[in-house]
Amino acid sequence: MHTSYVVVTVLAALAALVAAAIDVVRAEWVRENMRLYGVAPWTLTPLAVVKAAGGLGLLAGLAYRPLAVAAAAGLVLYFVGAELTVLRARWYAHLGYPLPYLLLAAGSLALA
Repeated sequence: MHTSYVVVTVLAALAALVAAAIDVVRAEWVRENMRLYGVAPWTLTPLAVVKAAGGLGLLAGLAYRPLAVAAAAGLVLYFVGAELTVLRARWYAHLGYPLPYLLLAAGSLALA
């Protein structure tokens, strides 16, 4: 179980960090999606910080398990919120975008 926990946690951390980096560079497609979902553009920076903190927390949590549990739980809540935001905006075709991130964070949480 330890190997699968490490693999899933590292993948979840990398995914969160890549998602944070995409928000930081303010990719045009991300800004367009945020507009479609009714989310203000200024929120990209705080959202990137939350994702980066979660990713770094998962990595640090490999040494201290309670930190990994907290980071994974935070990312699960974050990506559930992302799914709810897409649902609220009624962009059902976009529901699959946050799903891999949510599943990785949930997998890390479950294995922790």
